[in-house]
Amino acid sequence: MSADLPVTFSTLLVSLASTALAHLGQAEGVDVPVDPRLARHTLEVLDLLEQKTRGNLEDEEARLLDALQKELRAALAR
Repeated sequence: MSADLPVTFSTLLVSLASTALAHLGQAEGVDVPVDPRLARHTLEVLDLLEQKTRGNLEDEEARLLDALQKELRAALAR
């Protein structure tokens, strides 16, 4: 584990969203299969996290989660 990148809820969210975008073929230099089903599954995981953490997130975390969900929904709709 790198000391340069602390493990936080926000880094977890960004990691999940980045993986979903990679599964949509929207990440360069990442060797994962393009599979929209996996991207949709990751969005469902983010939706579950939103439901389970509602009312317990810092404002910044809640805004980040909302923005990532919107970005992934838009990417899946393309």
